[in-house]
Amino acid sequence: MKLAVVILLLGLSALTYSAEKPNIVLLFADDLGYGDLQIYGHPTSTTPNLNKMAHDGLVFTQFYSASPVCSPSRAALITGRYQTRSGIWPGVFGAASTGGLPHNETTVAEVLKKEGYATAIVGKWHLGVGVNNTYLPTNHGFDYYMGIPYSHDMCPCLICFYPDQPCFDKCRTQDTPCPLFENTKIIKQPADFTTLTATYTNAATGFINQNAEAKKPFFLYVPYQHTHHPQFASKAFRNTSIRGTFGDSLSELDWSVGEIFSTIKSAGIENNTFVFFTADNGPSLTRQVRGGNQGLLKCGKGTTYEGGMREPGIAWMPGKIKPGRTMELGATVDLFVTIAKLGGGEVPADRPIDGVDMSPILFEGGKSNRDYYYHYPSGPNPRVGVYATRYRQYKAHFYTKGGLAGRPYYDEDCWGSTPQKKHDPPLLFDVLQDPSEKYPLSGDQYKSIIDAITEMTNKFNSEMTWGDSEIHGGSSSVMPCCRPSCTPFPACCVCGAGGAATAYENSSPAFELR
Repeated sequence: MKLAVVILLLGLSALTYSAEKPNIVLLFADDLGYGDLQIYGHPTSTTPNLNKMAHDGLVFTQFYSASPVCSPSRAALITGRYQTRSGIWPGVFGAASTGGLPHNETTVAEVLKKEGYATAIVGKWHLGVGVNNTYLPTNHGFDYYMGIPYSHDMCPCLICFYPDQPCFDKCRTQDTPCPLFENTKIIKQPADFTTLTATYTNAATGFINQNAEAKKPFFLYVPYQHTHHPQFASKAFRNTSIRGTFGDSLSELDWSVGEIFSTIKSAGIENNTFVFFTADNGPSLTRQVRGGNQGLLKCGKGTTYEGGMREPGIAWMPGKIKPGRTMELGATVDLFVTIAKLGGGEVPADRPIDGVDMSPILFEGGKSNRDYYYHYPSGPNPRVGVYATRYRQYKAHFYTKGGLAGRPYYDEDCWGSTPQKKHDPPLLFDVLQDPSEKYPLSGDQYKSIIDAITEMTNKFNSEMTWGDSEIHGGSSSVMPCCRPSCTPFPACCVCGAGGAATAYENSSPAFELR
């Protein structure tokens, strides 16, 4: 009798969980290296909130981005498709770009909206603005948007640290000042870097609280500006890290993560909220100590070596995800499928989807649904195709090229001046034993491995349908400006009195449930 009662209660518990859609939070850092976080071994980083997330969650050691640069990695993340399919190649969008993520692409926000989710993005979009703001997130399934729509070095940057200390890297001076959007309206231009993270955090936590109170499931995507150059920080974090400006920036990011977790817990929804943290690409080594750190991996941003593609990955969901560490293979494109299924949504069946469901890794402690992953460079070319392929413990480089590094960096393979080189046979590494890609494997004993990887890569290349490039020419007429047609352009694009940190309080009607 007692056994029957226990079984009944367990059944009711499972039924309650399956009937209640989980909240989903996706945290996405910018230009963060595999070796930057304290939990991933950096000796002078201070990231207590990410440490806590890792302690209570699942830490990935073999997690990859889709691209070694910003825009394509973000396109793949929210569509579950390699960027070559959606046309987000070559390179990245700028302030004057006329293209953007095509509207016929299905984002994870659109999938979840159909399942009754409230959806929001707070932070860096970087998938186009376009004529009349046609490519902004509110046209791609997001109910709410707050953020700068591209990298914050793509506009003049003068003050990065409280109260009026300058930025330590060059920014574009001929574009409009950095616009802070709320939905499709610019609420402040230029954005105030010294209060920007507080603004983002207020918007994110406000969205969580309102939907928690309404008992409405939500999807929150927070693509931080941190830790992309030029680094910035508020009064609370300036000169607080032994790592200098990068450390200050990273500490502020970690604080924001902590605020989001505190809000989730205070709202009483921690047992039904899935959170995943990762980043878009490796560190910008050309900025040296202000560019991040790839740890023991080779090269960084802009390359298809491990340092450009492999990222931290941390999953958290109390009672559902067992704390620990996994060496199973995962990728950002997999988050689309995983999140869609977690929210009860349908993965589009009318197009190729490159992501796979990570649920066996996350919720069962099982094996990955993938044993291969293809790497495209920052500037893919249909005549070249895939640069490198990860297959089980092996990685084969068919082509290599330098990235965002230069003198005095010690490894010339990483320099921007290092041209594309074809490798036939491909360079082969065992990246489980040699994650630094120092010791290429050769000899007859590896011929079958090389042949198998070559065959699968050639097949993939032959079947890839490349979308028309959206990253083409630009026009100053589409540069975001809060005072259209003003003069002298673009310096006249200035508006939004008052501190940016109050933006959420001044805009709470945007969160009204409809």
